[in-house]
Amino acid sequence: DELNTFNSPNGILLYLDEIQYFNKKQQQTLLDYIERGEIILIASTTENPYFYVHGAVLSRSTVFEFKSITAEDIIPAVERAFDFLAEEKGCEIHAEEEVVLHIARACGGDVRKALNSAENCVLATLPDEGGKILITKEKASELTQKSAMKYDREGDEHYDIISAYQKSMRGSDPDAAVYYLGRLLAAGDLPSACRRLLVCANEDVGLAYPQIIPIVKAAVDTAMMVGLPEARIPLANAVILVANSPKSNSAYMAINSAMQDIE
Repeated sequence: DELNTFNSPNGILLYLDEIQYFNKKQQQTLLDYIERGEIILIASTTENPYFYVHGAVLSRSTVFEFKSITAEDIIPAVERAFDFLAEEKGCEIHAEEEVVLHIARACGGDVRKALNSAENCVLATLPDEGGKILITKEKASELTQKSAMKYDREGDEHYDIISAYQKSMRGSDPDAAVYYLGRLLAAGDLPSACRRLLVCANEDVGLAYPQIIPIVKAAVDTAMMVGLPEARIPLANAVILVANSPKSNSAYMAINSAMQDIE
């Protein structure tokens, strides 16, 4: 009877989380079952489905995009977390107003991370003589500061860092370029670091040193193959090379002009 809960009117309801970890051939094996109606597929991914999901599967699917919730949406969840912990511990917990807002903002749209941060704040704070736990802004900052950068991949600051990363390479400033590369990698955003590096090699260095393109591509391929933290090494090599190379955007300007004419 429990297995019947997986049955849908036209077959099995199959939910695949993180479908991007299925390679294209594995995804393709689902096609026959989808076509015959033996499987109704619901899949989720944190990556761009148009890059990571097999085109034939995608063409038979409807894509729904889920947006990150705002810090203001997370505030009630953090407040409920403190109330729940107070009841569970049988003591009074007082979190300064700035604490709740800081946790909500620092966790970048991840409610589970916010709840974990609230719990960590309680566990790391000793009660006073009256048995009351007072959570300070300093304690919350100490326990959530690493989450802010990692989980705020959709925030304005994240795109400011990406912009500064690319402008540093374009402006031939290797020190700044490596610093902003480090910021992106500390945030776990390896794809953006690689993508902007490839763009810079083609857009900013371009025909001034065309041999750089396969060199940077090889560095990016290596980085994606080994993953973090080792990916930082080939990327640092490539970023410094791009920053120190001569620059020419002539091909970039030429194709822009051509596209304008076409339009």
